[in-house]
Amino acid sequence: MIPVEVVGIRLEVSNQPVLILRDTENSRYLPLWIGTSEATAISIALDGVSTPRPLTHDLLNHTIAHLGAKLVSVTVSELVDGIFYATLNFAAHDSISARPSDAIALAVRSGVPVLVNAEVMDIAGLDITSQDEEIDDQEELERFRAFLDEINPEDF
Repeated sequence: MIPVEVVGIRLEVSNQPVLILRDTENSRYLPLWIGTSEATAISIALDGVSTPRPLTHDLLNHTIAHLGAKLVSVTVSELVDGIFYATLNFAAHDSISARPSDAIALAVRSGVPVLVNAEVMDIAGLDITSQDEEIDDQEELERFRAFLDEINPEDF
């Protein structure tokens, strides 16, 4: 399993939100096209915005805790026919299948690690640096954004 950082949400040219995950050990990124409501839920959590009433992912996190379970990580586990799958991983319970966007929205809210199956990263991860050049994080992010402007979900 590869630990990743949730970089954020980017709107591609067609206004479709793309969730960007960065491999914390290498210079690879994993773009996931997600729905607008999930993008909003993740962005709100990343920005630390509090809402007067719990949103859906907040409610699920509260429910998990109230039932005595503990979410320990989420994993982007599979890529089947162009569709990403994820799991919610619990301390003393079986994992539960979830959409990656929902799993990551829960992870961001609860502060648990986000992992990507190495096979998934090998298939769909993007390495935007060349082996011969050293670039800083900001320049790397700009190159990745330029790359995102040129691709579509169908490219995967």
